[in-house]
Amino acid sequence: MKTLKRRRKEHKTDYGKRIKLLKSKSPRVIFRKTNKYILSQYISSREAQDKIILSINSKKLIKYGWPENAKNSLKSLPASYFTGLLIGKGIIKGKLDTPIVDLGMIRVLHKTKIYAFIKGLIDAGIKIKCKEDAFPSEGRIKGEHMKNKIQFDEIKSKIEKI
Repeated sequence: MKTLKRRRKEHKTDYGKRIKLLKSKSPRVIFRKTNKYILSQYISSREAQDKIILSINSKKLIKYGWPENAKNSLKSLPASYFTGLLIGKGIIKGKLDTPIVDLGMIRVLHKTKIYAFIKGLIDAGIKIKCKEDAFPSEGRIKGEHMKNKIQFDEIKSKIEKI
């Protein structure tokens, strides 16, 4: 019987996928969800040592005009899009290399927060190959389905001025 590594048992690390990412020697953008926020980091790896170059949390959206009454929805689809847009702008501004998207152990389903995040990266100017039909509809990205409405265009214009 083969003993599993602790991080594999806890569903935190897929070592097969990680070794492939390390062998590629490309920087990567990671996407993680917590119970409250969306986290994103630009990471470069050297000799299996990860170095975080840039980190963005959806909590930062409050600075760009995210409404106080929608503070509990900082893990929503529009928040994922804006987090992707913010980190994409940071990558472009810092003149960093084009990254690979690392989703970790998250289950990948079409039209979810993951693809809203990737759409934000693409809209920021990062070149990532992705099928158009995988992205959520424009109405869902703008938050039209949410109970607490957000000023999508206003927040987007503030982020794009960066």
